[in-house]
Amino acid sequence: MLSIKKNGKNRLDIDFSGDLNGTEMEKALDDFVARSQDIEEGRMLYRIRDFHLPSFGAMMIKLSRIPELLRTMGHYDRVALLTDTDWLQTAAELEGKLFPGLDIKAFDLDEEDEAEAWLVQGVAQPA
Repeated sequence: MLSIKKNGKNRLDIDFSGDLNGTEMEKALDDFVARSQDIEEGRMLYRIRDFHLPSFGAMMIKLSRIPELLRTMGHYDRVALLTDTDWLQTAAELEGKLFPGLDIKAFDLDEEDEAEAWLVQGVAQPA
């Protein structure tokens, strides 16, 4: 299951669990790119529960769209990843070091309040 939703003007929330095949990956990437178009200095909350590696077809689709995905990630400043999968937490934080201007921080699933607080740091709040 994959769900991608706008949460305010400059925020995207992604929920993922289980398996992802090629068709689902194609739709997910289309949704992600489309919903990111008007986001600037964006924040993303990404929840991953019950992670299974995507199918080979899904991985090939993602690899074929890397240039587009890199451009799309340029719309974001911060990504909070919620997962209890240790290696995903480590990989996400390493990935954040590869992208100048993008800060990725991993949290355990039960640390959603902390992740939410971290996402809004440095964002001007309406008066």
